[in-house]
Amino acid sequence: MGDQAGPEPGMSVRQDLRLLEAAGAHRDGASVRQLAQEAGLPEPTARRLLHELARDGYLHELDHDAFTLRERDSLWHAAIDGQALREQIRPLLSSLRDSLSAAAYLTLYDEGEIRVLEIVDSPHAPRVDLWVGFHEAGHATALGKSVLRELDEEARANYLSRHSLAGLTPRTITSREELLRQLDSAPAGPLSLDRGEYAPGTTCAAAPVYSGDQVGSIGISFRSDRMYRTTEVRARLLESALRVTRRLTLPGF
Repeated sequence: MGDQAGPEPGMSVRQDLRLLEAAGAHRDGASVRQLAQEAGLPEPTARRLLHELARDGYLHELDHDAFTLRERDSLWHAAIDGQALREQIRPLLSSLRDSLSAAAYLTLYDEGEIRVLEIVDSPHAPRVDLWVGFHEAGHATALGKSVLRELDEEARANYLSRHSLAGLTPRTITSREELLRQLDSAPAGPLSLDRGEYAPGTTCAAAPVYSGDQVGSIGISFRSDRMYRTTEVRARLLESALRVTRRLTLPGF
């Protein structure tokens, strides 16, 4: 797990905002060096983020290594509203599904519950059988554990006080103390894992995403007998988590 896939989504989007604010002050564009200085970022970091923001449609790359804000269309400004937002995010989930041949999921922690916003699967990458609602299985899913890891102590305690740790499979963690120990000491950095804890024979991996102050998660599920390189799964999930966080946080910038 020693590979590096860039900063976590929350930190990177805060850096994005600083760069977008800097770019917004220069209608005719500004150089990477100038934007890096105004955003208070190292030039190599600013260069990488600026190119990513241009790829995702927030900036327009000019000649001579310069960038300016891209005009937003009306659909983009409306994307914060429900179905339009999901339409903007679905291609990112589809790309994750196709790159790892695994069903892709998006959740958001809303009003004290972990809610599934979108699932993108296919005949070759089927979704897990949702035999227990995710909002009741946060302790047993990578998606849920990813959200719980990001909650502060008060919010996490509130969630656990309202949800029993039901034993869904023989591998499910049903002890609150053990769950908290795992959440606080998991070695996989921003990645959370579920190895047959929700459904026998199914492994899930997830990473956190953010929508302003709200936390959510993006994840994949696949048969446990399939072999994956952990570094590849981690890199793909973190890249997708960052792009989804941008869509959730910056849709009408």
